[in-house]
Amino acid sequence: MANTQEAENTIETKRYNAQAGKYLTFQLVDEEYGIEILKVKEIIGLMDITPVPRTPHYVRGVINLRGKIIPVIDLRMKFDMEMQENTPETCIIVVDVAGPKGIISIGLLVDAVSEVLDIEQKEIEGPPAFGSGIEVDYILGIAKVKTSVKILLDIDKVLDNVVASAITDIMSEADGEHNISEDMAN
Repeated sequence: MANTQEAENTIETKRYNAQAGKYLTFQLVDEEYGIEILKVKEIIGLMDITPVPRTPHYVRGVINLRGKIIPVIDLRMKFDMEMQENTPETCIIVVDVAGPKGIISIGLLVDAVSEVLDIEQKEIEGPPAFGSGIEVDYILGIAKVKTSVKILLDIDKVLDNVVASAITDIMSEADGEHNISEDMAN
């Protein structure tokens, strides 16, 4: 009985983690997701992604965005979804997330960006209870907007510490290579 009460309290607490406000919504497969607009730096079209060896399968590589190296995570792969060919709508959402050494910028490869929605608190419910063994910590809440459902993501938890540390390593290596290249050019 106590475990049931704890689970209900966790779900109730989670409901209030998703705050009313503006969310950028995007598509993966046939589902709509949203992230807090304050986490989004910019949206860019698909560009060449340089693979980085020995990274998790969902790290597609890095891009050079106006002289800054940005790691790119394929959200389809991160969520264990079926792979799909890129389309003209495929894009990269650059977000700022909390990393082990401060705020870092990360690119999220998504199928398409939908829109920015102003979601009210009354439209948000806590994540569903799937039972033990199913992790939903990365879900802030579920938004019911008109006739559709949007899964609101806690992007910091989606890109957990394991990813953040791997990305920090990638960034360190990329910066080291960049500095070596600059030194050789001089």
